[in-house]
Amino acid sequence: MHEMSIVLGIVKIAETEAVKAGVDAFAAIDLEIGNLSGVEWEALDFAWQAAVAGSVLEKAERKIHNIQAKARCSDCDHLYDIHFIHDNCPKCGSFLKSILQGKELRVKSLDTF
Repeated sequence: MHEMSIVLGIVKIAETEAVKAGVDAFAAIDLEIGNLSGVEWEALDFAWQAAVAGSVLEKAERKIHNIQAKARCSDCDHLYDIHFIHDNCPKCGSFLKSILQGKELRVKSLDTF
């Protein structure tokens, strides 16, 4: 389960930022997670509970902003939503594309009390 290592990385980022800000804990954390990031939501929830215990994020409200993946067709230049990495263009059927968003996995903000 790579979600545990993801959450531990988020906790490390939060702890580093807590030292910089001179705070003991955060009230909220905003995360941006794309639907092509490979994160399994149930596994993330399970890992979150264990990983944040005793950390600066223990009492933080977790806000997740799911980023819908978008691609641009390399053949017809059509912009479209994708749900899987191998989705083809709904306009021309081409599999050649540039993925514009949807792979995000980042801490957007940390809020103090």
